[in-house]
Amino acid sequence: MTTTGAHQDGTGTTARSWLWWGRRRSVALDVGLGLVSALECALEGVGFADQAALPVPFGVVFGLLVGSVLVLRRRWPIAVVLVSIATTPAEMGYLLGVVGLYTLAASDVPRRITATLTGVSLAATLIVAFVRVRQEVASADFDPGAWYVPTMAGFMSLAVVAPPVLFGLYIGARRRLMESLRERADSLEQELSLLADRAEQQAQWARTEERTRIAREMHDVVAHRVSLMVVHAAALQAVALKDPQKAVKNAALVGDMGRQALTELREMLGVLRTGENDRRAAAPVPLAAVAVAAAAAAAAAGDEDGPSLADIEGLVGQSRQAGMVVELAVQGEGREYAREVEQTAYRVVQEALTNVHKHAVGAKVMVRLARRDAEVAMQVENGAPDASGDAAGADLPSGGNGLVGMRERVMALGGVFVSGPTDAGGFRVSAVLPDRDGYAEQT
Repeated sequence: MTTTGAHQDGTGTTARSWLWWGRRRSVALDVGLGLVSALECALEGVGFADQAALPVPFGVVFGLLVGSVLVLRRRWPIAVVLVSIATTPAEMGYLLGVVGLYTLAASDVPRRITATLTGVSLAATLIVAFVRVRQEVASADFDPGAWYVPTMAGFMSLAVVAPPVLFGLYIGARRRLMESLRERADSLEQELSLLADRAEQQAQWARTEERTRIAREMHDVVAHRVSLMVVHAAALQAVALKDPQKAVKNAALVGDMGRQALTELREMLGVLRTGENDRRAAAPVPLAAVAVAAAAAAAAAGDEDGPSLADIEGLVGQSRQAGMVVELAVQGEGREYAREVEQTAYRVVQEALTNVHKHAVGAKVMVRLARRDAEVAMQVENGAPDASGDAAGADLPSGGNGLVGMRERVMALGGVFVSGPTDAGGFRVSAVLPDRDGYAEQT
């Protein structure tokens, strides 16, 4: 049943319901049915007044009142059916009874009430039809038999009661089904909206992770080699006039490091271009584009021949050429680890040496590398800076993200990272990385 309140019409604008009707056409329909029913009952009230020996105006007014009750069918369908049952002996209100039973069956009234009122209406109609048919048979000149009267009465009562009730049950079930489907569609729309918001959040997270990864890679690629280039350039400036041969040697080292830095930058830009091409290819699915690009970039980065544990000796040699006193101690038999483990170990040592160039010029450095069965450990420890040493490295800029980047790399692989000053005034960086295969089995 429709309740009083605001509703939206077909144009989408909000309109105010009048009484219990939700739409104007519902008002027009019920008022029209009420007028027709009142007219029918008024005409039938004339015959009722003659049979009951009542004044004809009384029968007409009574019929108008009874028929007009149909206007209330949406609000009080039970009352309409009760009125139609009460007036059944008067043989008036055919439209009232049919429409009232249909409305009752199609409404949200409990089914036991509907079944009870339907049974009472069927019984009342059966009694009236039985009496009417019996009277007609009695006034006829033939005897149809004992079965004729109950059969015709039952057929007439079923013809009056069954069709509106069955049609009302069908319409009510269909209406409830449509409401259920509409609610399900609204629920699915809300779920899709939540999924879209979640996908957007995941895409934003993927973009942030990709930017962080690119920034970390750019920092690792550029910071170390550029720091060495600055150190060598300062040394070149200091010895250019005093020792031309050493100046030439330093200039060659600066050139080699510059070319290596450019090569690594080109590789990084190639990965970025691959990710951009994947984003364009995934343009029809904008929410997944970033995730696809990130995965492609990561895969492309993984396919590149990056640094490994075997390159740490060369890394230490570059620092030695820059004038740093570095000792390298390797323990354990040589074995291969997962690619990301070896690259992370190399980057940790590289960033630690870069920090020494920036913040501890002239300090002695000890690099320890331990190869074990299930993990690899590394430690870079420097002593206190030499105040009389070359101060060229004091002017090197620092972004403050080196230790953060090392910690993120190590933690991402399930390792342990510790850094901090030593009692002797130096600084120590330690990390332990589990072999990637063993870590995957544990997790």
